[in-house]
Amino acid sequence: MTIQKPNTQHATNLRVSFEFFPPKTDKMQKNLWASIQKLETLRPDFVSVTYGAGGSTRERTHETVAKIAKETRLNAAAHLTCVGSERAEIDEIAQAYWDAGVRHIVALRGDPEGGLGAEYTPTKNGYAYGSDLVTGLRDIAPFDVSVSAYPELHPESQNWSAEIDNLKRKVDAGASRVITQFFFNADTFLRFQDKVMDAGIDIPIIPGLMLQPNYKGLCRMSKMCNISIPDWYHDLFAGLDDDPQTRQMLTATTAADLARKLQKGGVRRFHFYTLNKADLAFMVCKFIGIQPK
Repeated sequence: MTIQKPNTQHATNLRVSFEFFPPKTDKMQKNLWASIQKLETLRPDFVSVTYGAGGSTRERTHETVAKIAKETRLNAAAHLTCVGSERAEIDEIAQAYWDAGVRHIVALRGDPEGGLGAEYTPTKNGYAYGSDLVTGLRDIAPFDVSVSAYPELHPESQNWSAEIDNLKRKVDAGASRVITQFFFNADTFLRFQDKVMDAGIDIPIIPGLMLQPNYKGLCRMSKMCNISIPDWYHDLFAGLDDDPQTRQMLTATTAADLARKLQKGGVRRFHFYTLNKADLAFMVCKFIGIQPK
């Protein structure tokens, strides 16, 4: 694998966003803010902060997003899910975000309370699905709302017709953009994008690119989400369990290569799942020609 020279002419049209997770310790808090400060120089469209299963990180997510909105120039987005909370409680959380200056919500149904693979049951008196949550958020305030999509089908989807219909309900409810689950082949996203466009969905579809150098962790995530890892990717990381430096470089170069292939297909926006690893995200952006300011 070779590192290609960035095409700086095309890079001026690229737009990026980054996802973080809320810190659990003071040390992680310090690392997160160092990451935010470094990636802020790349002028992302927005940065989002995840929400733990069943709302387990609710307070930390709110504190992190509110601090980003208050202390940086970044457009901070908060993840919000339907699982484990009644509608009145979610509405109260959303209103608190609006009052804190947060204007962007990533609205998700959320994983079943029993974890991925368990049967999903809507919370009593809650928002049942992502489309319901989008409707509720738009009733509270004129939020900018992002929703999720799955280029290889959601693990619970029966077929592509059901998948696209579910996405269309979220778009019709008022979603502003779609952010996809991660994937490894550019054609996977481009074929999905064609399906979405054929269904008459015309809001931005932003590919999500995973920056996970822990290969065993990546395999676990991929298995839970029914994401296919190509054989060549397995071969590339084989025997590197005790070589984190090489895994970091391979993660960055493969993500940059995927981004370049997507660029050739007309893609100009990318959302990076950073896992709070600013150096990796920064490296990938440099590889594809995005310059810090």
